[in-house]
Amino acid sequence: MKSVPCVEFRAPNIQKAGVEILDLEDFYTKLSKCNFCPSKPHRINYFCFIYITEGEGGHFVDFKYHPFKRGSFIFVNKHQVHAFDLKSRPKGKMINITEDFLNAILTNIRIPFFTPTHLVSSQQPLLSLSSALVDTCDSLLLEINKAQEREVESQLLVQLLFSSLLVALAAERKTDAQHLSETQALRFQQFLLLIESNAAHTREASDYAEMLHISYKSLNQMCKQASGQTAKQLIDAHAILEIKRRLMIGSAKIQEIAYELGFDDVTYFVKFFKRHTQLTPSQFKDSSVTPVP
Repeated sequence: MKSVPCVEFRAPNIQKAGVEILDLEDFYTKLSKCNFCPSKPHRINYFCFIYITEGEGGHFVDFKYHPFKRGSFIFVNKHQVHAFDLKSRPKGKMINITEDFLNAILTNIRIPFFTPTHLVSSQQPLLSLSSALVDTCDSLLLEINKAQEREVESQLLVQLLFSSLLVALAAERKTDAQHLSETQALRFQQFLLLIESNAAHTREASDYAEMLHISYKSLNQMCKQASGQTAKQLIDAHAILEIKRRLMIGSAKIQEIAYELGFDDVTYFVKFFKRHTQLTPSQFKDSSVTPVP
């Protein structure tokens, strides 16, 4: 299997540093200049939205194929692996956002889009918008473009407009976490972020409970209420996803990947992966993973 390229954010000009709204048709015309193939799996170091305004097809996100249609909104988090559908070539927008831009917004607005909610089995990366939300999306994206095209761009205006888009999407992208109190929702987000940053050090739910200064029982109850999954299931989901990414991304040997991700026993690492995927790491690495249904 070929390695998966890791793509960095490159702002098209200084005025658009932090957020870029690109017409998909313009994106298609630039394909020949790409140093990787966007229709093949690649990992991104920024956040990406794909908004479909016309056409049908599918988008590949973290080893799953998600069919889309007009009015679909696709969320790809930082570090996720994804691939574009270049056969159907739908019309729409691609919105690329840096982590710094999001942090500036999320300092004041708590929206769980950019925590690792893809670890929650019930959370899908694709949202089908209502006709009213389609109109809202179109209007806000147009206003963001206008703000960026001014001679002196107002960063605050762009942030406010983008915040409005996020709030509108959040209202329609309902999650189980909405049943939590504000304190619980924030703590659940913190837990998911801790998994991302500490998974190589521990996969014990009790350790994460300690980091959050709550009991193991409280952590488990919160996770079940927010996602329908236990804390351990969410921790293991991240481990499996990251193993798959490492197997695809580079030429590291299975033993090296095991050690990098905190598995001291390679035999246990293989058994752990097979228990969750029905494949050994070698079988997964040798399989052909392509963005098709």
